[in-house]
Amino acid sequence: MTREQSYPTIWEVSDDLWEIIRILLDEYDPPASTGRPRDGRRPILNAIIYRFRSGCQWNHLPREFGDDSKIHRVFQHWVKLEIFEKIWSQLLTECDELEQVEWEWQAADGWLGKARLGGDKIGPNPTDRAKNGTKKSLLTDGSGGPLSIVIAAANVNDHKLLEETLDSIVVERPEPRRTKPQHLCLDKGYDNEASREVIKEHNYKDHTRRIGEEKLDQKGEKKHSA
Repeated sequence: MTREQSYPTIWEVSDDLWEIIRILLDEYDPPASTGRPRDGRRPILNAIIYRFRSGCQWNHLPREFGDDSKIHRVFQHWVKLEIFEKIWSQLLTECDELEQVEWEWQAADGWLGKARLGGDKIGPNPTDRAKNGTKKSLLTDGSGGPLSIVIAAANVNDHKLLEETLDSIVVERPEPRRTKPQHLCLDKGYDNEASREVIKEHNYKDHTRRIGEEKLDQKGEKKHSA
Protein backbone atom coordinates (compact mmCIF):
# COMPACT_ATOMS: atom_id res chain seq x y z
CA MET A 1 0.00 0.00 0.00
CA THR A 2 1.45 3.34 -1.02
CA ARG A 3 1.40 6.43 1.16
CA GLU A 4 -1.20 8.04 -1.12
CA GLN A 5 -3.67 5.20 -0.50
CA SER A 6 -5.82 5.23 2.63
CA TYR A 7 -6.59 2.39 4.98
CA PRO A 8 -10.18 1.19 5.31
CA THR A 9 -12.15 2.52 8.27
CA ILE A 10 -12.17 0.09 11.18
CA TRP A 11 -15.68 -0.54 12.52
CA GLU A 12 -14.95 -3.85 14.24
CA VAL A 13 -11.95 -6.00 15.14
CA SER A 14 -10.67 -8.50 12.62
CA ASP A 15 -9.95 -12.11 13.56
CA ASP A 16 -6.20 -11.50 13.73
CA LEU A 17 -6.60 -8.36 15.81
CA TRP A 18 -9.07 -10.02 18.14
CA GLU A 19 -6.63 -12.85 18.84
CA ILE A 20 -4.08 -10.31 20.11
CA ILE A 21 -6.67 -8.48 22.21
CA ARG A 22 -8.21 -11.69 23.56
CA ILE A 23 -4.86 -12.75 25.02
CA LEU A 24 -4.52 -9.38 26.76
CA LEU A 25 -8.06 -9.55 28.15
CA ASP A 26 -7.51 -13.09 29.42
CA GLU A 27 -4.44 -11.85 31.29
CA TYR A 28 -5.66 -8.53 32.67
CA ASP A 29 -9.43 -9.07 32.88
CA PRO A 30 -9.93 -12.83 33.33
CA PRO A 31 -13.46 -14.19 33.86
CA ALA A 32 -14.56 -14.96 37.40
CA SER A 33 -14.27 -18.60 38.42
CA THR A 34 -17.85 -18.58 39.77
CA GLY A 35 -21.14 -16.95 38.89
CA ARG A 36 -22.91 -16.36 35.60
CA PRO A 37 -20.83 -16.56 32.43
CA ARG A 38 -20.23 -13.05 31.12
CA ASP A 39 -21.27 -11.72 27.74
CA GLY A 40 -18.94 -12.11 24.77
CA ARG A 41 -16.23 -9.48 24.92
CA ARG A 42 -15.66 -9.19 21.18
CA PRO A 43 -19.15 -7.79 20.40
CA ILE A 44 -18.72 -5.36 23.30
CA LEU A 45 -15.38 -4.17 21.91
CA ASN A 46 -16.98 -3.81 18.46
CA ALA A 47 -19.71 -1.66 20.06
CA ILE A 48 -17.10 0.55 21.75
CA ILE A 49 -15.27 0.99 18.44
CA TYR A 50 -18.54 1.86 16.71
CA ARG A 51 -19.43 4.40 19.40
CA PHE A 52 -16.12 6.27 19.05
CA ARG A 53 -15.89 5.99 15.29
CA SER A 54 -19.45 7.26 14.77
CA GLY A 55 -19.63 9.73 17.67
CA CYS A 56 -23.09 8.52 18.69
CA GLN A 57 -24.32 8.50 22.29
CA TRP A 58 -24.08 5.26 24.25
CA ASN A 59 -27.87 4.93 24.31
CA HIS A 60 -27.97 5.31 20.51
CA LEU A 61 -25.84 2.26 19.75
CA PRO A 62 -27.48 -0.10 17.24
CA ARG A 63 -29.52 -2.78 18.97
CA GLU A 64 -27.46 -5.59 17.48
CA PHE A 65 -24.65 -4.72 19.91
CA GLY A 66 -26.83 -5.52 22.93
CA ASP A 67 -27.60 -3.59 26.11
CA ASP A 68 -25.94 -0.16 25.90
CA SER A 69 -25.68 0.30 29.69
CA LYS A 70 -23.79 -2.98 29.98
CA ILE A 71 -21.45 -1.96 27.16
CA HIS A 72 -20.78 1.34 28.93
CA ARG A 73 -20.05 -0.44 32.23
CA VAL A 74 -17.55 -2.72 30.53
CA PHE A 75 -15.94 0.28 28.85
CA GLN A 76 -15.53 2.06 32.20
CA HIS A 77 -14.14 -1.15 33.74
CA TRP A 78 -11.56 -1.50 30.96
CA VAL A 79 -10.58 2.15 31.34
CA LYS A 80 -9.80 1.55 35.03
CA LEU A 81 -7.73 -1.50 34.10
CA GLU A 82 -5.91 0.52 31.39
CA ILE A 83 -6.86 -2.14 28.87
CA PHE A 84 -6.83 0.26 25.93
CA GLU A 85 -3.32 1.48 26.77
CA LYS A 86 -2.16 -2.14 26.94
CA ILE A 87 -3.72 -2.90 23.54
CA TRP A 88 -2.07 0.20 22.07
CA SER A 89 1.32 -0.73 23.50
CA GLN A 90 1.10 -4.31 22.27
CA LEU A 91 0.13 -3.32 18.74
CA LEU A 92 2.84 -0.67 18.56
CA THR A 93 5.40 -3.19 19.81
CA GLU A 94 4.44 -5.64 17.07
CA CYS A 95 4.61 -2.90 14.43
CA ASP A 96 8.05 -1.90 15.72
CA GLU A 97 9.28 -5.49 15.50
CA LEU A 98 8.18 -5.46 11.86
CA GLU A 99 10.05 -2.15 11.38
CA GLN A 100 6.80 -0.40 10.51
CA VAL A 101 7.21 2.47 13.00
CA GLU A 102 8.84 5.48 11.32
CA TRP A 103 10.91 6.80 14.23
CA GLU A 104 13.09 8.97 11.99
CA TRP A 105 10.43 11.67 11.62
CA GLN A 106 7.99 12.49 14.42
CA ALA A 107 5.54 15.32 15.04
CA ALA A 108 3.68 16.67 18.07
CA ASP A 109 0.78 19.07 18.38
CA GLY A 110 -2.08 19.94 20.69
CA TRP A 111 -5.75 20.74 20.19
CA LEU A 112 -8.59 22.02 22.33
CA GLY A 113 -11.87 20.33 23.17
CA LYS A 114 -14.95 20.80 25.32
CA ALA A 115 -15.38 19.25 28.77
CA ARG A 116 -19.14 18.88 29.06
CA LEU A 117 -18.87 16.14 31.72
CA GLY A 118 -16.22 17.86 33.82
CA GLY A 119 -13.19 15.99 35.12
CA ASP A 120 -9.98 16.75 36.98
CA LYS A 121 -8.08 18.04 33.93
CA ILE A 122 -10.15 20.99 32.80
CA GLY A 123 -9.56 24.73 32.62
CA PRO A 124 -10.82 27.87 30.88
CA ASN A 125 -10.61 27.53 27.11
CA PRO A 126 -9.10 30.78 25.74
CA THR A 127 -10.79 30.21 22.36
CA ASP A 128 -14.27 29.43 23.73
CA ARG A 129 -15.17 32.36 26.00
CA ALA A 130 -13.26 30.78 28.90
CA LYS A 131 -15.64 27.82 29.12
CA ASN A 132 -14.18 24.73 30.73
CA GLY A 133 -12.24 22.59 28.28
CA THR A 134 -9.33 20.24 27.82
CA LYS A 135 -6.21 20.17 25.70
CA LYS A 136 -4.85 16.99 24.15
CA SER A 137 -1.22 16.68 23.09
CA LEU A 138 -0.38 13.97 20.56
CA LEU A 139 2.92 12.58 19.27
CA THR A 140 2.96 10.60 16.01
CA ASP A 141 5.56 8.81 13.93
CA GLY A 142 6.43 9.68 10.34
CA SER A 143 3.39 7.86 8.96
CA GLY A 144 0.95 9.43 11.43
CA GLY A 145 0.77 6.48 13.82
CA PRO A 146 0.12 7.61 17.42
CA LEU A 147 3.02 7.17 19.85
CA SER A 148 1.68 9.02 22.90
CA ILE A 149 -1.10 11.30 24.06
CA VAL A 150 -1.60 13.36 27.21
CA ILE A 151 -4.54 15.44 28.44
CA ALA A 152 -4.42 18.69 30.40
CA ALA A 153 -6.53 21.74 31.14
CA ALA A 154 -7.36 23.89 28.11
CA ASN A 155 -5.35 26.86 29.39
CA VAL A 156 -2.04 24.96 29.60
CA ASN A 157 0.42 26.16 26.97
CA ASP A 158 1.53 23.66 24.32
CA HIS A 159 5.20 23.89 25.23
CA LYS A 160 4.44 22.93 28.85
CA LEU A 161 2.89 19.67 27.64
CA LEU A 162 5.74 18.79 25.30
CA GLU A 163 7.99 17.09 27.84
CA GLU A 164 5.17 14.97 29.26
CA THR A 165 4.12 14.01 25.73
CA LEU A 166 7.64 12.87 24.79
CA ASP A 167 7.95 10.96 28.06
CA SER A 168 4.62 9.16 27.55
CA ILE A 169 5.45 7.06 24.48
CA VAL A 170 3.72 3.73 25.13
CA VAL A 171 6.76 1.65 24.07
CA GLU A 172 10.46 2.16 24.61
CA ARG A 173 11.73 4.71 22.14
CA PRO A 174 14.85 3.63 20.19
CA GLU A 175 17.98 5.56 21.11
CA PRO A 176 18.76 8.11 18.37
CA ARG A 177 22.18 7.64 16.79
CA ARG A 178 24.31 9.77 14.50
CA THR A 179 23.55 7.41 11.64
CA LYS A 180 19.85 7.19 12.63
CA PRO A 181 18.78 10.58 13.99
CA GLN A 182 15.21 11.34 15.02
CA HIS A 183 13.61 14.58 13.82
CA LEU A 184 10.79 16.32 15.67
CA CYS A 185 8.40 18.62 13.77
CA LEU A 186 6.47 21.26 15.72
CA ASP A 187 4.43 24.34 14.89
CA LYS A 188 5.26 27.88 15.99
CA GLY A 189 3.47 27.41 19.32
CA TYR A 190 6.66 25.65 20.42
CA ASP A 191 9.01 28.41 19.23
CA ASN A 192 10.38 29.25 22.66
CA GLU A 193 13.41 28.49 24.79
CA ALA A 194 11.58 26.04 27.09
CA SER A 195 10.52 23.83 24.17
CA ARG A 196 13.98 23.95 22.57
CA GLU A 197 15.49 22.78 25.85
CA VAL A 198 13.06 19.83 26.01
CA ILE A 199 13.83 18.90 22.39
CA LYS A 200 17.55 18.99 23.10
CA GLU A 201 17.23 16.92 26.30
CA HIS A 202 15.35 14.23 24.39
CA ASN A 203 18.01 14.15 21.66
CA TYR A 204 15.79 15.18 18.75
CA LYS A 205 16.75 17.20 15.70
CA ASP A 206 14.69 20.38 16.02
CA HIS A 207 12.30 21.28 13.16
CA THR A 208 10.13 23.88 14.87
CA ARG A 209 8.24 26.38 12.74
CA ARG A 210 9.50 29.82 13.72
CA ILE A 211 7.20 32.73 14.59
CA GLY A 212 6.99 35.00 11.55
CA GLU A 213 8.30 32.30 9.21
CA GLU A 214 5.12 32.44 7.13
CA LYS A 215 5.74 36.08 6.26
CA LEU A 216 9.29 35.29 5.21
CA ASP A 217 7.97 32.45 3.02
CA GLN A 218 5.42 34.79 1.42
CA LYS A 219 8.12 37.38 0.70
CA GLY A 220 10.27 34.70 -0.85
CA GLU A 221 7.41 33.52 -3.06
CA LYS A 222 6.69 37.07 -4.24
CA LYS A 223 10.35 37.70 -4.96
CA HIS A 224 10.60 34.41 -6.87
CA SER A 225 7.45 35.14 -8.92
CA ALA A 226 8.71 38.62 -9.77
